[in-house]
Amino acid sequence: MRQDLPHAVLGLLFGVDRSTVTRAVGQIRTLLAEPGCAVPDRQGIRLRTVEDVFAYAQAEGIALRLDATQVQVRRPQAGRGGRRAFVSGKKKQNTMKTTVVADHRGRTLWTDAMRPGRMHDAAVVRAEGIDSCFRHFPDVEVLLDDGYLGLRRDHPHQALTPPRKPNKSALPEFHERWKCPHHAHSSDRITVENALADHKRWKQLMRWTHRRENLPATYRAIAGLVSDRTANIRQAPRAGPPCLTRYHAPTRKGFSTGADLSAYFPEDLDARLA
Repeated sequence: MRQDLPHAVLGLLFGVDRSTVTRAVGQIRTLLAEPGCAVPDRQGIRLRTVEDVFAYAQAEGIALRLDATQVQVRRPQAGRGGRRAFVSGKKKQNTMKTTVVADHRGRTLWTDAMRPGRMHDAAVVRAEGIDSCFRHFPDVEVLLDDGYLGLRRDHPHQALTPPRKPNKSALPEFHERWKCPHHAHSSDRITVENALADHKRWKQLMRWTHRRENLPATYRAIAGLVSDRTANIRQAPRAGPPCLTRYHAPTRKGFSTGADLSAYFPEDLDARLA
């Protein structure tokens, strides 16, 4: 997956038939996609669903970062139904879109929600049930970009988007007053962009040339491998101007780093993680 070598080349390197390599890759892909993402500083616990991620965030008192990314795929055959669904209005290409959740250090916590590229970011979130997680976990805050303004309207104290830019006719002091919180929000949300960049370093996610139905499992497998590598990364907080201070607190008052996760995770979590 890292270099996306043709199966015929792998078969030549290992002295087996190409079909044997294809079958082995499919089996390994499934095994890598099932475990989910690693929990930072908690060895042996995996986050498989978005409910697990929100439960972890509420237990630890951290703010999540959520964003979507698109992977270019092959154009569906002519005459096949739903062909236009993959045409992205932003990329002007045939793409599939996935949603990624990361923490304040850019560590991947969850990825799934693979949908056709034409679907709006907020619509993907609602279709995957992330919208309902805001109601079940009222203490969790999620930093978003301007593509999720509808979520901010529905959950104003949890879905946090950057402040809207003043009108061109507004006074200069309003524009100056807008720059500082906008920069603060962008600096705090940039970690999810770093997580997406870690995924896109894998050649298969730069442009997917295989069957589209195999892309979701491949993306989950890559995200799980990336999360294993970055789970224990400890990054020193960046210094910023005074106006950015309140946006760079990874934990909220009232939660401890060593909080007991058993109160928030499902009762059968140990059995699922075994």
